[in-house]
Amino acid sequence: MSDLRQVTPTVCRLMGIKPPALATIPALEEVLAAAQFHGARALVYAPDAIGRMFLEARPEMLRRLTAASDVAVPLRAMLPAKTPVCFASMFSGAQPEQHGIRKYERPVLACDTLFDALARAGKKAAIVAVRGSSMDIIFRNRSTDYFTEAYDEGVTARTTELLERGEHEFIVAYHQEYDDALHRTAPDSPDALAAARRHVESYTKLCRAVEERWPGFNRVVVFAPDHGAHFDAAKGTGDHGIDIPDDVDVLHFWRVRPGRGLD
Repeated sequence: MSDLRQVTPTVCRLMGIKPPALATIPALEEVLAAAQFHGARALVYAPDAIGRMFLEARPEMLRRLTAASDVAVPLRAMLPAKTPVCFASMFSGAQPEQHGIRKYERPVLACDTLFDALARAGKKAAIVAVRGSSMDIIFRNRSTDYFTEAYDEGVTARTTELLERGEHEFIVAYHQEYDDALHRTAPDSPDALAAARRHVESYTKLCRAVEERWPGFNRVVVFAPDHGAHFDAAKGTGDHGIDIPDDVDVLHFWRVRPGRGLD
């Protein structure tokens, strides 16, 4: 099965830039075939802990994501299925033993990443993330614009503002409410399900914003969770990190649209 590392080479191919040094794994051919363009702008929406098994058990969410997208790609998360391990691989194209995060820890990465590759290509990038999250921490000290928000609503608002400005060619928007809820309760608790629905709504909202603000550009929007989750009976709450389908199987949804010409 394809895995999270392939996000970086795929984005690089679509944006027409050279991938980072450790991203030697192939791009996702089904995404490239659907796009058939180079030189795109891209927005990666990264909701924490939304797994494939979770979505397949909830057809209404799956239908909404499918309707908003052009390609759905099953991927395997990295092990252990922890947020910093998985996002480090997703945005570097590297294995955990290569990028150095192999457990739940959040150092600033020293390896070459997608954000370094974007800077070398003269592309302006932004990371919009919840304060203190892995996405807010591990990709620091680069020629990237960082926007730290109090919680998910602020991330959505800031990302929409950046789209309106039109200054960035690549944006990551990270949300964490579902992960917070499952660790507090269970992956299928009312609070967790409500949070997951808000993540799906946020993706569709950002897709609409990209269509409105980037109509003249080839454009890519990705629904890109890091891993899934399971219920841990011993803890009495949700958790993730082990090699089971609930934790390691994810679905990424890619929306790829050609530019319509500047108005």
